[in-house]
Amino acid sequence: MHYLVVEDETRLAELIVRYLRESGHAAEARHDGPAGLEAARAPGIDAVVLDVMLPGMDGAEVCRTLRREGNDVPIVLLTARGAISERVAGLDAGADDYLVKPFAMEELLARLRAISRRRPATGGRLEAGDLVLDSEQQRAWRAGVELELSRREFAVLEVLMDNAGRVVSRARLLDEVWDGEADPRSNAIDVHISKLRAKIDKAFGQSSITTLRGTGYRLDTRQ
Repeated sequence: MHYLVVEDETRLAELIVRYLRESGHAAEARHDGPAGLEAARAPGIDAVVLDVMLPGMDGAEVCRTLRREGNDVPIVLLTARGAISERVAGLDAGADDYLVKPFAMEELLARLRAISRRRPATGGRLEAGDLVLDSEQQRAWRAGVELELSRREFAVLEVLMDNAGRVVSRARLLDEVWDGEADPRSNAIDVHISKLRAKIDKAFGQSSITTLRGTGYRLDTRQ
């Protein structure tokens, strides 16, 4: 996932960004409202961590502006302890969730996972080369032939297709497909990748999923 952190406390912003990156995600920070608004408009941002009290434009106004523009990027608000009015204002402005400072990084990541899962996929359909996946129907095809996939195999393929041509880390797959519940030292990912590779490459003679040892996996869309 690619997360945007909008927080004027530089040290806190750095800590959040570092934690998200160490958890296998891309993350970047902005330190005032206008800069955060501009960054949130960029394509590829999967969710925003947004402080309420920001210079230039407060978090509620940033959120309100994004929603007014039709931007549905998931947003977690960071609010001061006991500031109920801040939470109400932010949620009324269109935020998806809030977290009260101070907070545990693990809880922040869990909330980001939750609101990202609730976000509907555009059209519910992904295409990569001759692979087609319909997330609403939970069905996938290659070259017009339907694939028989398990629930987890389907979820792994969905993440790979959503990032076709880019490397998806093992940590990200554990986070998104297994909800971080699988032991990182287990071979669960390798087993599912192997089964998925066999199913989507059957009769095609070449592998569509490249393993980058120590890094992750990439779906190659070149046929």
